[in-house]
Amino acid sequence: KIYKLYKKPHHRLIEVFLNKKMHKLFFANKNITFNLKKGETLGIIGLNGAGKSTLLKQIAGVIEPTSGEIKRNGRVSALLELGTGFNPEFSGRENIYFNGMLLGMSKEEIKQKEKNIIDFSELNDFIDEPLKNYSSGMVMRLAFSIAINSSPQILIVDEALSVGDAHFSAKCTRELKKLKEKNLSIIYVSHDLNSLKLLCDRIILLHHGEIIKEGVPDEVINQYNYYIAKINKQTLQKREKEYGNYKAKIEKVEIQGSESNSNLLSSGEKGKIIARLSSSVTSYTDIGLTNGSKYYYTVTSYQASNLGESYNCAQVA
Repeated sequence: KIYKLYKKPHHRLIEVFLNKKMHKLFFANKNITFNLKKGETLGIIGLNGAGKSTLLKQIAGVIEPTSGEIKRNGRVSALLELGTGFNPEFSGRENIYFNGMLLGMSKEEIKQKEKNIIDFSELNDFIDEPLKNYSSGMVMRLAFSIAINSSPQILIVDEALSVGDAHFSAKCTRELKKLKEKNLSIIYVSHDLNSLKLLCDRIILLHHGEIIKEGVPDEVINQYNYYIAKINKQTLQKREKEYGNYKAKIEKVEIQGSESNSNLLSSGEKGKIIARLSSSVTSYTDIGLTNGSKYYYTVTSYQASNLGESYNCAQVA
């Protein structure tokens, strides 16, 4: 899939009327070929901007490829951007019919499955409320419930499960496993590597719109983690050159499991973050954990006046 990128909107008009090239080409997907077998779950991973969503939209028929051909056998149901195929002014019940018909279901078929859809979504008390009053998690519940009840041969899931709460996400995962046993083919995109290992038979790793590795989940995920670590290392080296006066430094940060005493924690295991600080002057340092916008844990300030002092700076779960 190739897009034309323009620096300014009026450059499109210049290109049309003056026959002057004002765009550059962006290859969202390039040289991609793969097959999806009946009953197979195919995972697709990659960094943001790798071309995952564009590829899924082409498979679902939302956009057409610039070149090449996509062959689909059977009904395709897709969970793409949240809210796709819904009218926010309609109630949840009305959107069941609206979205279901977009997926190829007849009105009679939807009527027969309406109760199952509502029961699975657990939205009984809100089903007649306008969709614009729903939270993103509630919209995801409704979308997933309609999709799995549309009797698809191919189900496409693009990060939809990450929006819901832990209870419903686990419920969806169990349902996907059941459908997989009934020979439903699934294309699954997620940044949750554990769910990818649990559900997928095969994984494709995308980078800059191209497939750079394809194979069994463990091998491809290991390659993905290695690639992320490599990028992070480059970023850290760049920051080290650009910031600070080096009078106070964080020499080393490591995580340690409270049970395993290892830097590899099992799911649910408690642990601690250990930071090694050094300073050539007396300094006071606040240490905490953050995702870039919100602090999960903060601790009291530590005075670092000697080289190589270590602190247990946060308990994590």
